Amino acid sequence: MALTRRAFLIASAAGGGGLLLGFGLWRRRRGQKNDPRPDAYIHVGTDGVIVLMVDESEMGQGVSTALPMILAEELDADWSTVKYEQAPVDPARFGDQWTSSSTSVRMGYLKLRRAGAAAREMLVATAAALWGVPAGECVTESGVVAHRASGRTARYAELSEAASRREIPQHPRLKEAKDFRIIGTPRPRLDLPTKVDGSAVFGLDVRVPDMLTAQVERCPVFGGRLKSYDATAAKAVEGVRLVVPIPSGIAVIADHYYAAQQGRRALQVEWDAGANGELSSATIQAELTRGLENSKVLREAGDAKAVIAASPTAVRADYFAPYLAHAAMEPLNCTAHVREGSCEIWAPTQSPIGAREVAAELLGIPADRVTVHTTLLGGGFGRRSAQDFVVEALHASKAAGKPVKVVWSREDDIRGGEYRLAAVNRMSAALDEGGWPVAWRHSFAHPTRRAEPEGADALPYEIANLLVEAAAVPMPIATRAWRSVAHSVNAWVAECFLDELAIAGGKDPVELRLRLLAKHPRHRRVVELAAERAGWGKPLLPGHARGVAMHESFGTIVAEVAEVSLRATGGVRVHHVTCVVDCGQVINPDTVEAQMEGGIVFGLSAALYGQVSIAKGRAEQSNFHDYRVLRFQDMPSIDTYIVPSQEAPGGIGEPSTPPIAPAVCNALRVLSGKPIRSLPIES
Repeated sequence: MALTRRAFLIASAAGGGGLLLGFGLWRRRRGQKNDPRPDAYIHVGTDGVIVLMVDESEMGQGVSTALPMILAEELDADWSTVKYEQAPVDPARFGDQWTSSSTSVRMGYLKLRRAGAAAREMLVATAAALWGVPAGECVTESGVVAHRASGRTARYAELSEAASRREIPQHPRLKEAKDFRIIGTPRPRLDLPTKVDGSAVFGLDVRVPDMLTAQVERCPVFGGRLKSYDATAAKAVEGVRLVVPIPSGIAVIADHYYAAQQGRRALQVEWDAGANGELSSATIQAELTRGLENSKVLREAGDAKAVIAASPTAVRADYFAPYLAHAAMEPLNCTAHVREGSCEIWAPTQSPIGAREVAAELLGIPADRVTVHTTLLGGGFGRRSAQDFVVEALHASKAAGKPVKVVWSREDDIRGGEYRLAAVNRMSAALDEGGWPVAWRHSFAHPTRRAEPEGADALPYEIANLLVEAAAVPMPIATRAWRSVAHSVNAWVAECFLDELAIAGGKDPVELRLRLLAKHPRHRRVVELAAERAGWGKPLLPGHARGVAMHESFGTIVAEVAEVSLRATGGVRVHHVTCVVDCGQVINPDTVEAQMEGGIVFGLSAALYGQVSIAKGRAEQSNFHDYRVLRFQDMPSIDTYIVPSQEAPGGIGEPSTPPIAPAVCNALRVLSGKPIRSLPIES
C-alpha cells in the first residue's frame, strides 16, 4: 500500500482541523485494478478524538471495533478516544462498498497498520521538530508523544494540526507483535453502548417525515406471475393509502405496518404458476443427481477413478443437503424516498454500492443523485447482499410520491428464495491393505449457474489419488451466499465421509485425520488440541458419544468435537461443543469467541432442523414453527480455545459454522451405527 501525498491532499479537502489522512484500504473501483485514491480515512482531531471512517457494514460481526483496534495499535492511541464512523456511500471516495466473505479484517489488517504507523510517525516528527530533538529519541503511548530525556510530552490533539502539513512516510515502521498493547486484547465493542441504551438505528428503526409503510404480496410459486387481482377489500381497510402492482407482486401502502398487513390479507389475487408449478424437492434432487454425469474436473492428482474401480475395499456414499433460509433476526426492510431527479435510501444492507446502482438504473437518474444511508444490520449472513427488498421500496415510494418503508414478514423471508444452495454429493474412496485412504473422489452438483467448490477443492488431507468434480444445474429458485457459503455443505460431506472411511478401515477418526494432516501442521494442531480439550477417548456418560470435524474457510482453521445423545422421547441432544480455532493473529479475543459461538449455533440449527422443502413450486416452510432454530433450552455449552498465532488474520464470522454439522453427525454415527447422509438430522 502506498500512502501518497496525493491521497492525503484528496482527504484533507474533505475535513476540518487536525490530521486527516486518506489511505487505500482494499476497495477496487469498477474498471480500475490499481486505483491509488484513498478509500478509508483517519482523523486525529484537535479535540483528542480519533475517528476511523470506513465503509464496512456492521451486522454483529464486530467490524466496527476490530478495524479501529488495528489502527489504534500502530497509532499508539488512547483507546478511550477512538471512534468508528460509517462512511457514506460514495464510490469516488470509497470504491465498491460491500461487506461479505469475512474479508474486512483479512484485507484491511496490514493497510490499517501502515496507515496508523504513518500517522504516528507524522505526529512524532512534529513533536521532535517543535522540541528540536531527534525523532528517534521520542516515544509514543496512549495518544502522547514523549521525549524522556527532557521530560517533555505533547498530546496528539496538540500536534495534529501541524502534523497535517508534513509529508506522509512511504514506508512507516510497524511494531513487532510482542509490543502489541491493543491487538490481541479483549475490548468492549464500540457499538455496544448505543445498542444497550436503544439509540442504535437498525433498518426497522428508521423514521422519516411523512413515511408510509408497505407490504408486498408475491407469487408463492417461484417464477410465477400475476394473473389478476381485486383490491377493493384491501382499499377499504382503514389506513391503506394505495394498492399498486410492482414487478415482484402487489404493494399495499399504508399509514403503518398493521394496516398494510391487513390490507394485504384482504387482497383477492390469482396467480399464474407457470412452468414451475410442479417443481418439488424430489425433482430438484433428481435433476442434480443427473447433473453429476456432466461434472467438470476442479482438482486432480493421480488416478482416483482407476484406483477406486480396482479396489475391493471401495467405499461409496451419496449425500444430500437442502435449501436453507437465512432467517436473520431483523426482517428484511428498506426505506426509500424517490423524488424528482433524486432518491434517498435507508437500508440495513451488506451492499450499499449495489443499492445505489440499482436505484440509479431503475429511476434513470445519475448515480450521484442517489444517497444511501447504511444502518446497522440485525444479522446479514449473505442475504442482505441482495437488492430485492431495496427495489421494492423504490417502486413503492415512486408510486406513492412519499417515503415508503417496505417490511418483509417472517413468512416472506422464509418463502422468498435467495437460499443457501441445495446440493447432491457423490463420494467414493479406496483404502490400502492397512485401512488407510489411498484414493478420494468427490463429485457434486449445485442448483446454480456456477458450482461452489469452497473447501472441496482445497482438501488438506494427503491422499495420493484425488479427484474433485462439480456440475452446475441452474434451477428457478434463487440462491445466495449463506453464512460460510458452500463450505457449510462441502465440510459436512467431506468430514462425514472421512469418518465412514475411518470406520471401514478400523481407524480412530482423530488418528486418521492426524495421519493425513502430517504435512499441514496448523490443521493438525487444531485437531490435536480439540481432541485433547474434549477428552477424546475418555469415558462418557452412558448413551453419549463424541464426533469430530475440522475445516478451513476464509483463512481460518476450526476443529470441533460435539458430545451428543439421543433423547428418550426422540430427537437429538447436543450437550457440549469443544471448539479450537486458529485464525492467525487475533484482534479481539472476545469477538473471536462470540463469533465461534454464533457460528456454531447457526450451523447447529441448520444441521438439526434446517430445510426449505419445495412442493408444487413453492416453499413449504413459513415461520419458526416449521423452520426451527435452536432454542435456549437446547443450547449446548461451548468451550472455545484460540490457538496463539502471528500468521495473517483469518475471518471469524463464518468458519465455525461448517464443522458443527459433521461433528454432530459423526457422534450420532457412533450411537446408531448408521451414517447420516441427508440433512436435516431431525427430518
